[in-house]
Amino acid sequence: MAFWLVKSEPFKYSWDQFVQDKQTHWDGVRNYAARIHLRAMKKDDKVLYYHSNEGVEIVGIAKVSKEAYQDPTTENDAWVVVDLKPVKKLKKAVTLAQVKADKRLSEMALVRLGRLSVQPVTPEEWKVVMELAGEK
Repeated sequence: MAFWLVKSEPFKYSWDQFVQDKQTHWDGVRNYAARIHLRAMKKDDKVLYYHSNEGVEIVGIAKVSKEAYQDPTTENDAWVVVDLKPVKKLKKAVTLAQVKADKRLSEMALVRLGRLSVQPVTPEEWKVVMELAGEK
């Protein structure tokens, strides 16, 4: 199993809306590096859900429920989506400031590649984020 982080601006698609919808396809990605990550995602991989621009914090855990397929928002078959399902809201949101302040996360893509909307997360980074969130 691999770990990932996806970003969404809460005014466009918030964690609460995601929970209400019970599932979504992660569409509209038009960055080549992010596309590589979408294609690498496997069913049941765990995903951190990050609110960008407003809040700037990791708020929940999702999982991949369907692997990469054609993005229905475009006819260009180069672009793909995955389906995600919410798993749980974090006990405590983990802010970008907390991530940047923790030396154990200094190499995390969220710190190094701040604008990338779909990113890998190492198992070690996942454990640290779970610790910061008060999760077991």
